[in-house]
Amino acid sequence: MPICNPSDLKRLLKPGERLLGLDVGTRTIGMALSDTTLLVATPFDTIRRSRFRADAARLAAEIARHKVGGIVVGLPLSLDGGEGPRTQGVRQFARNLLEQIDVPLAFWDERLSTAAVEREMIDADLTRKRRAEIIDKVAAAYILQGLLDRIGRER
Repeated sequence: MPICNPSDLKRLLKPGERLLGLDVGTRTIGMALSDTTLLVATPFDTIRRSRFRADAARLAAEIARHKVGGIVVGLPLSLDGGEGPRTQGVRQFARNLLEQIDVPLAFWDERLSTAAVEREMIDADLTRKRRAEIIDKVAAAYILQGLLDRIGRER
């Protein structure tokens, strides 16, 4: 399945399917799931990265188990909108993933998502240890919610 425009994701889903949001880092992959009405993103889990094949197999299993019909991958653009080495790495991860998993995938600008989420967690007085445990999946939910809000406005 090719990489698609974020606005096209909703049209490509079958009724009852969810979206999976991914925050792809160098050591972890944060995951979030939408509800079937595509209104709310919920932090789901974090994968400790190992070999790509193992990571892709885990994602494929979660996609099948939760009836995921599309993937939203956070794209780490620089503040000026440019692409650096990390952005290129995420794009390559997505291309490799699409060779293993046949669902539509779209990128979503994730600039400052982790910083925004961490600021909220500090305001909520979470300990440093607890923040470290959940930051990636909460950032994935933040990314996915941004896309859900956009497609919700397009209705």
